Amino acid sequence: MIVIRGGDLVLPTRVVSGGVLVIDGDRIMAVEAQLADPPGSVTVDATGCVVVPGFVDVHVHGLLGDDTLDAGDAVARIAESLPRHGVTAFCPTTVACAPADLRRVLQQVRQARTSPVVGHARVLPAHLESNFLNPGYCGAQPATCLRNPRSVEAEGVYSGQDVLSAIADHRPDVGIVTLAPELPGGLDLVRTLVAAGHRVSLGHSGADFETAVAAIEAGARHATHLFNQMPSLAHRAPGLAGAVLARDEVLTELICDGYHVHPAVCRIAMAAKGASGIMAISDATAGAGLSEGSSAMLGGRAIRVGREAAFLEDGTLAGSTTTMDRAFANIVTHFGGSLVDAATMCSTTPARALGLIGFGVLAPGAAADVTVLDQGFRVAHTLIGGRHVYRRDQ
Repeated sequence: MIVIRGGDLVLPTRVVSGGVLVIDGDRIMAVEAQLADPPGSVTVDATGCVVVPGFVDVHVHGLLGDDTLDAGDAVARIAESLPRHGVTAFCPTTVACAPADLRRVLQQVRQARTSPVVGHARVLPAHLESNFLNPGYCGAQPATCLRNPRSVEAEGVYSGQDVLSAIADHRPDVGIVTLAPELPGGLDLVRTLVAAGHRVSLGHSGADFETAVAAIEAGARHATHLFNQMPSLAHRAPGLAGAVLARDEVLTELICDGYHVHPAVCRIAMAAKGASGIMAISDATAGAGLSEGSSAMLGGRAIRVGREAAFLEDGTLAGSTTTMDRAFANIVTHFGGSLVDAATMCSTTPARALGLIGFGVLAPGAAADVTVLDQGFRVAHTLIGGRHVYRRDQ
């Protein structure tokens, strides 16, 4: 039994100052303002700290030089590194790639999901920033890998149907699929993927408001990195961003590094959607955690670590170098959010979006995935399933 004592416990609707969190096995047993230590328990002194549910990152490409599309055990290495940033569960995220590469990373995801390693962040079904994106809004996605979902004849070396066959062969290992609904066959693809049990996300898209609404009506319930790689919100042409902000059934990702989206616009998004409608994401690349000027890879393409983010060699913005602990800090210190808002966006909303019942909250009976942050919002402790997997002092 583990007792986390003296910290500010961030509950779903309030903060309990100097509270006590009791963990028994892999579950939270009690959340109290005051409670004596049960006999034989191990105490974690969280005085002066903030205790929050473990972070759930639904969009992470890599960390510390490892990219999900690297050969070998890249997904496992990323899972091993994430707890030092407070992440207890994550969706390994790919850029558009060849079917063979997609199958390889999904095999890694399956191995990590079915044979979890103690001390690693929980590996969730993957997030595919898929091949079905609008070439005009592909950003750092490799344009040569983009396909029409209706194509059955080879476009280059493989077709859209070849990509869909790879997804079909790995259904349990594919959680989120990002796509552009305005592509030929895009709305039909939304319906097909939703019917197969995948969570469809709208992104890397030039969809107008009406097309975005049609995709939502077809079952899309997720938006990929709001405001990035989609038309700017205009008062007479709200576009995809406007549809996402206007429709409550859609939960949206928001890159919370303060660079991809200006803090003032993050405040606007939070005011429009509420913390319960937003999933804070890192969109971290393999450059996250590396020093400025370092080089890494993103889906086989070289990226450079800049001061604010990662960039391709031609200067194209290529994802983030932030981590979820920094995202939490930015929500509180730069976006005007409360501790409850930050915990909701970093933990509760993404867990709910993925259907993870009993995760993303500090409550009796919930999974004992817990992150302890110091006064500077740096990770001091991370627990996964009631096991102490990271301590900064060690």
